[in-house]
Amino acid sequence: MKPLLVLFLVIGGLTLLAADPTKPMTTETNQTELATLAGGCFWCTEAVFERLPGVKSVASGYTGGQTENPTYEQVCTGTTGHAEAIQIEFDPTKISFAKLLETFWEAHDPTTLNRQGEDTGIQYRSAIFYHNNAQKQIAERSKAAAARNFPQPIVTEIVPLKKFYKAEGYHQDYFRNNANAGYCRMVIKPKLDKLDQKHKADSKDAKP
Repeated sequence: MKPLLVLFLVIGGLTLLAADPTKPMTTETNQTELATLAGGCFWCTEAVFERLPGVKSVASGYTGGQTENPTYEQVCTGTTGHAEAIQIEFDPTKISFAKLLETFWEAHDPTTLNRQGEDTGIQYRSAIFYHNNAQKQIAERSKAAAARNFPQPIVTEIVPLKKFYKAEGYHQDYFRNNANAGYCRMVIKPKLDKLDQKHKADSKDAKP
């Protein structure tokens, strides 16, 4: 082997060794995005979105108000300005933000102001907290399209996300951890069953 070729191979090998060994040598990336939505009690919305393919994780929390580091007890008073919300980490190659919003409109009633069922107060308002201008535009188009499916006007806010505060630990994965609790059996489980039945019916209608 020629001396210059040997030198080139040695230098090339040292360059590869100098690279960060913790990073795979590939051009592929595994990026995720965030979506922040409010649609009533976060125990319900968390349970709905956790089941969607492409969703990596869902965190329950508070956003949209003026109180820093709010507690659940404070938010429940309705004086903090915060809404109970969820922050969804999702893989955009498997599920789009627009698709998440389709489920959002199905999972709650966006026509009731500061109310979802028996839960009343500003903390239960319907809102989309967008992370960037692209999400804002998608949300506005999605809201306009969804409006055709409701007899009453949609009151959902579309506002920029300022800061999301993760809720206390016992609120996370609430349905999974408390499936036999009264609220889970009487409110969350029927909602999940209703969505399942709707999707099954839609799948059947889509077949030729």
